[in-house]
Amino acid sequence: MPTLLHNGPILVDDAFHDDLAVVVEGDRIAAVAPASVLSVAFPEAEIRDLNGARLVPGYIDTQVNGGGGVLFNDAPTLETIARIGAAHRRFGTTGFLPTLISDDLSVIDQAIDAVEQAMLEGVPGVLGIHIEGPFLNVARKGIHDPSKFRTLDDEAVRLLTRMKTGRTLITLAPETTTPDMITALVADGAVVAAGHTDADYPTVRAAMDAGVTGFTHLFNAMSPLTSREPGVVGAALESQTAWCGIIVDGHHVDPVVLKLALRCRPADRFMLVTDAMPSVNAPHLGDGDDHFYLQGRRISVKDGACLDERGVLAGSDLDMAAAVRNARDLLGLDLATAVMMASAAPAAFLGLERKRGRIAPGLAADLVILDEHFTAIETWIDGASLRNGA
Repeated sequence: MPTLLHNGPILVDDAFHDDLAVVVEGDRIAAVAPASVLSVAFPEAEIRDLNGARLVPGYIDTQVNGGGGVLFNDAPTLETIARIGAAHRRFGTTGFLPTLISDDLSVIDQAIDAVEQAMLEGVPGVLGIHIEGPFLNVARKGIHDPSKFRTLDDEAVRLLTRMKTGRTLITLAPETTTPDMITALVADGAVVAAGHTDADYPTVRAAMDAGVTGFTHLFNAMSPLTSREPGVVGAALESQTAWCGIIVDGHHVDPVVLKLALRCRPADRFMLVTDAMPSVNAPHLGDGDDHFYLQGRRISVKDGACLDERGVLAGSDLDMAAAVRNARDLLGLDLATAVMMASAAPAAFLGLERKRGRIAPGLAADLVILDEHFTAIETWIDGASLRNGA
């Protein structure tokens, strides 16, 4: 039976509309039009009154290391993926890429198998995999274990591109490989982003010409913009077409720096990401409920930041609902733009703009109902709804 959602602001493209309603039928959005029109066109539809709550597209997070007390690297299995997805769904995440940070090729192989199985069995929200490393630069290693780093060779390319369901996002340092290798990855269907890189501007530009279309957590773990060397940051800000992931948690990047970045390039080429760790929606973290372990290192969670014993940031304690609120409150964006950066922008980056990321007829019924505090109170993934607390 179709469901007709009405009586609340609905985000269509770049604006909220009070006079529209949405019909969900099966796993798709069947129609978007005034409620008076849709009630005639779909007389059998179940009527859902939003009671003034906002209806927005579901959030898509391209960088999710963990959640619900589990980390993908620790156990790259279907069960881990399902638990991570469930933990983030309550915050409006209706699509995500389980993210594996630098590890052995055998672990990458296992992670790919797990994601394929999760998609085959219909685990809600799984859109593919993000393999972040191990083809990175030790000079910008961040929290990654440099003992896992290796050269990108033909064997690795075959492994990285073997998944034919969903999307494969690969973060690499362009200076550690060649444009030909990047082209080979893209030709086999991968989406490639630059990250954990100390490359100079010409190297980044050559990588972009070869197929790099994104930058992983802009400003973090990359060569900065300086007066005589634009670096990775300069290349990213100059580009008007590449997508930049940003972690808006108040810890990774100062809000003033992000405001300046937003003035350099189109807003729809920025994506909100969480880089989330197991602490997000975790039932427990450890003996004191304030830490977890990452590849043997103790990571403390305090005031929303995840830090190792040296004070190095280790992912985040951020969820997508908080990222949207922070984009509004810390960066001064209107809610429609903040939501777009959490939905339509990442969908386009992954090449899924014709399938999801917006409220439009024919697209996946991935939706979020927000209360007056912009908290997700109900999510729909492929037409299946779940209320928080249910």
